[in-house]
Order: sequence, then C-alpha cells, then structure tokens
Amino acid sequence: MLERAQPVRLMIFDVDGVMTDGGLYYTDAGEELKAFNSLDGHGLKMLRASGVQLAILTGRTSRLVEHRARNLGIDHLVQGAHDKLASFQALLAETGFKPEDCGYMGDDVVDLPVMRRVAFAVAVPDSPTLVRQHAHYVTGARGGHGAVREACEVVMQAQGTLEAQLAPYLR
Repeated sequence: MLERAQPVRLMIFDVDGVMTDGGLYYTDAGEELKAFNSLDGHGLKMLRASGVQLAILTGRTSRLVEHRARNLGIDHLVQGAHDKLASFQALLAETGFKPEDCGYMGDDVVDLPVMRRVAFAVAVPDSPTLVRQHAHYVTGARGGHGAVREACEVVMQAQGTLEAQLAPYLR
C-alpha cells in the first residue's frame, strides 16, 4: 500500500464525510455549519510542507469550505463538482498533473470515478462497501475524526518525509 502513495504529488480530498463527519448541520436561519477536525488540519499543513500540493474536490458549494481551504493553504479548491470526473480532469489540465501523480480521498459512490483513476485511493471506514473495495487504503479513523490526518501521514511515510515533518515537535 505504501508504494501506491509514493508517487503522489497532488492529494485531493472530498469534504462531507471525509474532512467532516458527513452530517449536514443548519441553523434556524438556514446557515450551514460544518465541524472540521484540527488534527486533520495539521496533517494537511504538514503534507503541504512536505512538498505535496493539496486540493479539495466537492460536489457541494459552501463559503465555510472556502474559509477552511484558505486557512489551511489548500492549493486548489473545486466546489459544485456534480461530475467529479470532469472536474478532476479539469483540475489535471489546470495543474499539469497526471492521474498517476494524484491521490484522492472520498467516501461515497460519487467519488469512485476519480478513485479508480488515481495512484492512491483512500476511503473512510464508514464508506459503502463498494467504495472500500476500490480503495487502496481504508483509514482506521472515521471522516471528520482524524481520517484525513491518517491519510496525510501515510503519504508522508511512503515518501520518507514524515519524520522530518514531526522532528520539530520532538526536540
């Protein structure tokens, strides 16, 4: 499994069910709320610092996600991707990456067209069986509960950069 993550130069993440627990929370005023995990956020920052570009590819559109992406320094944000494969192909055209340079983390069948084309496909444990069957790696942690951090660390471990990213905290 580590060899699948070794060539990843662009790691792409879905949001709902991956970066969050998948719940959709609304206030009485109709405003959407999402809970993001701070461990995931630091994992994303470490992965980016290790030289891997980051992208969000999500079917929904939310200002919350824009804020989160900006806060974390996410390189590419694609929202409203109702056809994730077409959006993935547009992202590749924009960045110059090839599918074999990419990893993707998703949680539902809408993610399968992209997961089936990348070098390293990751799913969360509460994904449908079909999605888990097409993943190269299934996290132990659930979406919104450290799964993104786990996937980031797997990529860094495969690329030999994890120790360097953790070293400042072990001095």
